[in-house]
Amino acid sequence: MAAGTGPPPTGPEPADAPGIPGPVPDARDVPEEVARRAAALRDEIAYHDELYYGQDAPIISDAEYDALVRELRDLEARYPQLVTPDSPTQRPGAPRLRTPFAPVRHLQPMLSLDNAFSRDELFAWGQRVHRALEAPVRYVCEPKIDGLAVSLQYQDGELAVAATRGDGEVGEDVTANVRTITTVPRRLRAVGSACPRRLEVRGEVFMPIAAFEELNRRQAAAGQRLFANPRNAAAGSLRQLDPTVTASRNLAIFCYQPGAKEGGPELRTHRETLAWLAELGFPVNPHIEAHDDLDAVHAFCCRMEAQRHELGYDIDGVVVKVDDLAQRDALGTTSRAPRWAVAYKFPPEERTTRLRDIMVSIGRTGRATPFAVLEPVFVGGSTVSLATLHNEDEVARKDVRVGDVVIVRKAGDVIPEVVGPVLAKRPADARPWRFPDHCPVCGSPIVRLAGEVDRYCVNFDCPAQRVQRIVHFAGRSGMDIEGLGEERVRQLVEAGLVDDAADVYALTVEQLLPLDRMGPTLARNLVAAIEASKDRPLARLLVALGIRHVGPTAAQVLARELRSLAAIEAADAEHLCALEGIGPVIAESIQRFFSLERNRRLVDKLRAAGVRVEEPVGSASPGPAAGASLAGLTFVLTGTLSGFTREEAQAAIEARGGRVTSSVSRRTSYVVAGAQPGSKLARAEALGVPVLDEAAFRTLLDRGAPP
Repeated sequence: MAAGTGPPPTGPEPADAPGIPGPVPDARDVPEEVARRAAALRDEIAYHDELYYGQDAPIISDAEYDALVRELRDLEARYPQLVTPDSPTQRPGAPRLRTPFAPVRHLQPMLSLDNAFSRDELFAWGQRVHRALEAPVRYVCEPKIDGLAVSLQYQDGELAVAATRGDGEVGEDVTANVRTITTVPRRLRAVGSACPRRLEVRGEVFMPIAAFEELNRRQAAAGQRLFANPRNAAAGSLRQLDPTVTASRNLAIFCYQPGAKEGGPELRTHRETLAWLAELGFPVNPHIEAHDDLDAVHAFCCRMEAQRHELGYDIDGVVVKVDDLAQRDALGTTSRAPRWAVAYKFPPEERTTRLRDIMVSIGRTGRATPFAVLEPVFVGGSTVSLATLHNEDEVARKDVRVGDVVIVRKAGDVIPEVVGPVLAKRPADARPWRFPDHCPVCGSPIVRLAGEVDRYCVNFDCPAQRVQRIVHFAGRSGMDIEGLGEERVRQLVEAGLVDDAADVYALTVEQLLPLDRMGPTLARNLVAAIEASKDRPLARLLVALGIRHVGPTAAQVLARELRSLAAIEAADAEHLCALEGIGPVIAESIQRFFSLERNRRLVDKLRAAGVRVEEPVGSASPGPAAGASLAGLTFVLTGTLSGFTREEAQAAIEARGGRVTSSVSRRTSYVVAGAQPGSKLARAEALGVPVLDEAAFRTLLDRGAPP
């Protein structure tokens, strides 16, 4: 993302934005439903920030994210007393996340950018600039790279530190990985006195499309997960713990402006700055242009949109900046964005195509998910032939039918989705789609339970469920078996080599060699990775087994307290509930799991294969800090947390001596509010009970005190 943008930035200030004269309503004038909506928006945006920054896995488009932030800004503009210090409108980036990388404080904050989504909004921003300066303005236009913003710090011409943007104030130290990017200068070119003693330079790390396609070819050949898009691939590559992995990913960078600078020449314009950066050895985008009026700026934006797929890397807009640095100083910044720059965002690309069929996929729990089979269409930079339809109710809501011409959008240039049908082109014989009564894989009944939005295949032995259970077992949160991705697992199941997760431990190189895309090296590597996974901690095995409600936190408590799989299996409900953090719901789920003969057989096979099923004597499973850091505190949980199930959050609190109740009162210590909270949040605000978002909740768990 160019010019230091974070997840999709917010739009330009509306006419009634804070700071512009207008009536300020009294706090008592804020309707209760408006206050609730503002709180819900803050939580929802924080949830999507976590997915975008922490997991590199956005689930909504840039446009949808922007709409949430714009709605919040509009509410705060009308009711300034709704503004909170942690509001997304008041900070330049996402909250800092727990990370294995050391923190780095930027020499100057890395701000975000306001957005313009149309010619009118671009001109409205330009008019505000002209009114503030009362002088001619020249603009510089840069392609907005869809990548990862970084800060490069140089000391006496040598690269000292490279950091991600983080929350704008503090980022992650990724120096070792950035050093593998060949175009990042390790030592600046000496240009007389132009080389400063200390210099911070901002840039955008990205993965060229050719490198992305080659990476996915390698991933497919190894039977590993494919990356959804170049941005996610670049983000994942830059945050590798092993720099040699980053080096193999062929990342690139464009630098766009300095941050702090001590020494060097006096610069008057942005164009001079870019030329100076290029002289020092920094790569600068060759498509940057300067223009004297907004009509020319808009023409450049339209031209870049038309050429976006010819550049060799992904862009999602154009960054427009005031060229004169003195004028920039006069314009200044808000708390989160400069007033002298704006991001002109391209609209989500949409195309129409024929909906050939609606089919159903089966997950590891049996959940049946409908998806669209499309006539292939080029949209958002790639050819799309499949798109999710989420669930039965969503299909009915959109009323998409087989044979329809449908609008397909690659949301945020990432996730294919069917927007809806073109009713004018609907065939006369098109009929509403009905969810199948039987599983398309095994033929067993598909049922929908009362109060559920999803349907489920009832056959535990359904081949599709078997594949997904093994994929979950081998996944990163479980046994973390490198090379055992979904395609490889499906291949093994179809070849009759594995029937359950324990069977993978019996695989040999000789059995693997006849498989497609499986040479001797890959076969040996896969067998070695499977063998290495036998020694994973007991808590990882518990997660891999897929026991409902037993996530990482509960698994760590069980491993730490009971020390062996046999002890966990033998424990009765009273014993389990006596463990701090294990309530009756988790206890019942554990007992149900081990009551099934097929699960006991699986555990026996794993034990016989040599998988570690006990904690070594004298060791301690990694887990939440022991003790009673939350003793005496009472919590209420509301909404959906992205990093915890409700049971895991409760277990984490109880493991630290806290107590979770179902209702808010004046005796409640904290309300933990996730996405889409209910009436408990409004009750907490009315009573003055402190409310923690997920980031603050994590800090409380880590430190025993709120941030």
